Amino acid sequence: MNPERRDRLRDAAIEVLAAAGGRGLTHRAVDAEAGVPAGTAKNYYPTREALLAGAAERCLERYHEARRAAAAPPGDREGLVALLRSLLADVAGPGRARLLAYLELQAEAARRPWLSTVLDPIAAADFAAFEAAQRAAGLPVTPERAAAVTLAMHAAIPHLLAGGPATLAAAGLDDLDAFVRGVLESAYPAG
Repeated sequence: MNPERRDRLRDAAIEVLAAAGGRGLTHRAVDAEAGVPAGTAKNYYPTREALLAGAAERCLERYHEARRAAAAPPGDREGLVALLRSLLADVAGPGRARLLAYLELQAEAARRPWLSTVLDPIAAADFAAFEAAQRAAGLPVTPERAAAVTLAMHAAIPHLLAGGPATLAAAGLDDLDAFVRGVLESAYPAG
C-alpha cells in the first residue's frame, strides 16, 4: 500500500465526515474528495468499518501532530489562559474538520463499541495533558479540578462548531478569553 495515498484517503474521510456526517461516509464520497479513481478507497478499506477505523486512526495522528505543534507548557496562569484560548480558537479554524469528524466518530462509537477503543486515546491524552498544563501553570491541581477544566473545554467544542450566536453568548463562548478565565476561576479561585 502506498502510505501517501492511504493518508490522502484518510484525510478525505475526515473531510467527508466533517461535511456530510457519518451517513455521508461512503467509499465513493471518499474517492471523490481525495480526487482518486473510483474504487481506490475500497481497495484500501474494503468495508465501511475499515473506513471508519482509518478515519479514526488519522484523527488520532492529526491530534498528536496538533499537540506537538502547540505552545510550550504555560509558566503561569496567564500562560494557561493563552494556551486554552488558542485551543478553543482552533475549533473554528484549522482544527474544525478534524473536530467535526471526531464528534461524528464518537457518535458512531456509541453504536459501534470497537470504534471507542480507537478514539479513547485522544480523550485520555487530553485529560493527562490538561492536568500537566495546569500543574505547569503553578495551580493547586487535584485530579477533580483538572478533570473539571478538561470537561469544560470539551463541552465547549460542539457549541463552537455549531456557532449559534445565542448559545455562544449564553455559555460565554462569544468571549473566549473571559470563558477560559471563568473556567479557571471556578476550579481555582484566585485568592
